[in-house]
Amino acid sequence: MKYILLLIGFISFNSFGQDAKAQGVLDKLSSKMKNQNSFYIEFSANIKNSSTGTNESETGKGWVKGNKFYASYGENTIISNGMKTWTVVKEEKSVYETDASEDDEQSMNPKKLLTIWETGFKNRYDKIESINGESCHVIYLYPKNASKTDYHTIILYISKANNELVKAIMKTKDGTVMTYNLSKFTPNPSIEDSKFVFDSKKYPGYTVIRD
Repeated sequence: MKYILLLIGFISFNSFGQDAKAQGVLDKLSSKMKNQNSFYIEFSANIKNSSTGTNESETGKGWVKGNKFYASYGENTIISNGMKTWTVVKEEKSVYETDASEDDEQSMNPKKLLTIWETGFKNRYDKIESINGESCHVIYLYPKNASKTDYHTIILYISKANNELVKAIMKTKDGTVMTYNLSKFTPNPSIEDSKFVFDSKKYPGYTVIRD
């Protein structure tokens, strides 16, 4: 779970030194995301590190509505109604309840996955590459404060046809490579607010730990 938190929850810096062509593509993507009142995504993740022999794959889903979200990744689930956040850890049969915060770096908000480029990075346009037959802009992101991060490079693949994030690769300093493929994006679905509130009846036997 820590690797998805690294990708989604690492935004804490100021942007600088942008590549004009890369910035143009990212601005279009940001504009499209700002027009979504809600959305649903599905993605897969592969985590590899040749020195440790790590090779793990998981799938994830996310629902977002305004500042509310529900995200599942592997056996872990995070639910937030914009005021409280509940992290459900199946292995421990525990639920951790905390105050929600847009700036919480440990948040697994799917919205961050689709807006990670907006602050904290310089960017560089690389090329057009085909991903499963779809032409994609390839853009590199580099953190401004590299000494304070566990990663050094993020590579985004953005659909040329519909301005949607298709793939993201994150490279960390310990040699880990995390590859995220977005398999589904549904704009503006109807989502009941109850989706974003923890219901203890759905988790019998779980211990709720409040911060």
